[in-house]
Amino acid sequence: MLVSRRHVYVYPIAVAFFAVVLAGCSEQLAATEYEEVAANDALIQSLSNQLLTKTGNGAPSGPHYNLNLIGVPKDKTAAMDDNNGHRIFVKLEGKSKILLAEGETFQVLDANGTDGNGARFQLPNPDPDNDGLTVYSVYARALGTPGGSGTITTCATSDPDETVEGDEEEVCSVTALYVERTSGRQKFMNVSNYLLYVYADLDGDGTAERYNLFNDALEDYLWSYDNQGLKLVQLRFYEEVTDVN
Repeated sequence: MLVSRRHVYVYPIAVAFFAVVLAGCSEQLAATEYEEVAANDALIQSLSNQLLTKTGNGAPSGPHYNLNLIGVPKDKTAAMDDNNGHRIFVKLEGKSKILLAEGETFQVLDANGTDGNGARFQLPNPDPDNDGLTVYSVYARALGTPGGSGTITTCATSDPDETVEGDEEEVCSVTALYVERTSGRQKFMNVSNYLLYVYADLDGDGTAERYNLFNDALEDYLWSYDNQGLKLVQLRFYEEVTDVN
C-alpha cells in the first residue's frame, strides 16, 4: 500500500515536472522559430524594397525630372529662351554646348543648342561640400532608331589670374560620358560622375582633382556634346545619393 501511495503521489509530480520542461522547450522552439520567421520576413522585405527601387529600364522608381537631348540635322533659328519644355535641341552631327546655370530647380532656360550661342539649362549644385556624395543623381540612356553615338564632357572656365582680362581658358574633365544607340531595349545608367563633376589637374601635380558643378575653383560650367548621329539622349534626375568616391 505504501508503494502504491508513493506511485500515486510521485506520478502526478513527475508528469507536472515533464510538462513544465516540455512547455519551456516549446517556448524556446517557438521563440527560435519566431526569430527565424521574422528574419526571413525582414530579408524578403529588404529584397522586395530593392526590387521596387529599380524599374525594368534600369532607372530608379519615383519622381524625377526628365530632359531630352534631341539631335536635329538642321540648325534651329527660332528663339527658344524662357522655354518651359523638357527638351534641348543639339546638332545631329558635330559639337553643341549646353551652358549650365545654378538654381534651386531643374529648368530649360534656352532650348536651342544649334545656334552657336549654346543652350542653357538650370540645375542645383549636386555636391555643395564636394565630398563625393551627390544630393541628386542623373541617369542617361540613348533612344531613337538604332545607330549613332555621342560624347558629353563636362567643362568649365579657369581664371587663375582674375586681374588679367582674357586670361581665361576652358578646362574639360578627363572623363566623359559616351552613349550609343544599340539594337534592343535601352537601359538607363547612372552617369552622375560624368555630368555633375569636372576631373581636372588644376594645380599641375599630375593628378586630376574632382570639382563639383559650380565649385568656386572654376566658373562658366557647361556640357560639351559631340554628337555623331545620335537622335535622342534621355536624362533623368532623381533625389538619390550617388557616391562617386
